[in-house]
Amino acid sequence: MTRRTRESETQPAASWKEEVWRPAAAASPERASPFRTPSGLELAPLYGDAPDGGLPGCYPYTRGIHPTMYRGRFWTMRQYAGFGSAADTNQRFRVLLASGQTGLSTAFDLPTQIGYDSDHPLAEPEIGKVGVSINSLADMERLFAEIPLGEVSTSMTINATAPILLAMYVALGAKQGVPSAQLRGTVQNDILKEYAARGNYRFPVAASLRLTTDLMAFCAERVPQWNTISISGYHIREAGSTAVQELGFTLANARTYVKAAIAAGLAVDSFAPRLSFFFNAHNHLFEEVAKFRAARRMWARMMKEEFGAKDERSWTLRFHTQTAGSTLTSQQPDNNVVRVTIQALAAILGGTQSLHTNSRDEALSLPSEASARLALRTQQVLANESGVADVVDPLGGSPLIESLTDELERQALALMAEVERRGGAVSAIEAGFVQREIHLSALAAQRAIESGASAVVGVNQYRLNEPDPELFKPSDRARDEVLATLARVRAERDGARVEGRLRALEEAARGRDNLLPPILSAVESYATIGELCGCLERVFGRYKPPEGF
Repeated sequence: MTRRTRESETQPAASWKEEVWRPAAAASPERASPFRTPSGLELAPLYGDAPDGGLPGCYPYTRGIHPTMYRGRFWTMRQYAGFGSAADTNQRFRVLLASGQTGLSTAFDLPTQIGYDSDHPLAEPEIGKVGVSINSLADMERLFAEIPLGEVSTSMTINATAPILLAMYVALGAKQGVPSAQLRGTVQNDILKEYAARGNYRFPVAASLRLTTDLMAFCAERVPQWNTISISGYHIREAGSTAVQELGFTLANARTYVKAAIAAGLAVDSFAPRLSFFFNAHNHLFEEVAKFRAARRMWARMMKEEFGAKDERSWTLRFHTQTAGSTLTSQQPDNNVVRVTIQALAAILGGTQSLHTNSRDEALSLPSEASARLALRTQQVLANESGVADVVDPLGGSPLIESLTDELERQALALMAEVERRGGAVSAIEAGFVQREIHLSALAAQRAIESGASAVVGVNQYRLNEPDPELFKPSDRARDEVLATLARVRAERDGARVEGRLRALEEAARGRDNLLPPILSAVESYATIGELCGCLERVFGRYKPPEGF
């Protein structure tokens, strides 16, 4: 069995670049021997039999998408970060990379997510508050200053404006001399869950699906290593859904994206291998492990049997996991470290490909540098000290886990069938069905907490009177820095060139051509995100949610 490479086993480096990109040291002879417990008991790669007969790395992938899983290599430790100005977030990126993080994950502020420039009246109060503010390519240049894009994998949690942020990343890669074919990463690009659970939308559904599939087609041709969509159950769960609803609604959305891409003329095996998923990890350890196993099996069968995919990579559900922000409490925030550890353990036992662990103080503020480092250390301790990564699918074969896996799949498939009966995910969202089901589950969960039927330590049990903790706040200068950069870009760029490229984008939007090339052209001229979205809105209009939502 191949011994995994442990990125954290290297000696301290002279600089953060050397630490992150230096090849890992070869395992010593004694570590190259079979996996053993501290007592010397040898561990086999795999235990137990799955009822479906599947082995790790084999269809339907219930037990994992790779034969060796973490015995070959650990999951990617991809901590989510973003606040204030691009320069502020660049500094946090460097701290995380120097601490052993193995991938970047970018949070954007609300104006960037919806497509407003920072000097828009609606945007100014939100500059840099819940993520980094990006107005133009100039901000992207600062965000990744001295970070070679050809040597990192970057995830961007962005949806309504995903084509614009991807275009900025491609343009920045070109300025660094990195061909687009060498860029690696993910854009979330999952607009359906915004309508259903999160609310950061801009354009009507049909126009948004066009932008989604245009991005998929563009990357299939020009950015082949890019994950073009991260179909997200995370935000559905954060909005209050159950694990069954997270599975059912997420895979119903995934079915819609696959159908839309095929309808746009893409062959299923040309794009499906680059689809990925984003799930939540909650507190109930066994249900969460079973959920991840069920998701792999459901996706594999849907892609092979329903859509006729022939490439085995199209059958494999690759997913990122983030621990559950909605379970974190402002009371006794140190308890959150325990919650996050349990949730991270569920993700690892369930076979995640990458993981973000939330920080202890995120119920109160943006995480401090110290708490962000502790969250990363939580993953590193689990990886290096606990032994949970030494066996493939360690809970597989357990009667409890197998029964939960089967029942979660059964109920999620029934929910997906109900969505189809209502005309598919788009119709179910536009009618308010998905939102209503999530809201009812959220209401039931909140009532259980308030009544004491559901225990939350430090909130409705074991309460204490405690002083207010110290909070991290972005620097007040960040807002001024963002606005100054935006003003400078507008003053220094070629205004006529920008206007010409925006007109070309608007003309393309009125037709049927792929919108990524004209977006990329406009981005390269330093058109701003607000200008680009304003241009598209003149053609597409703005989404209006159904009554009551």
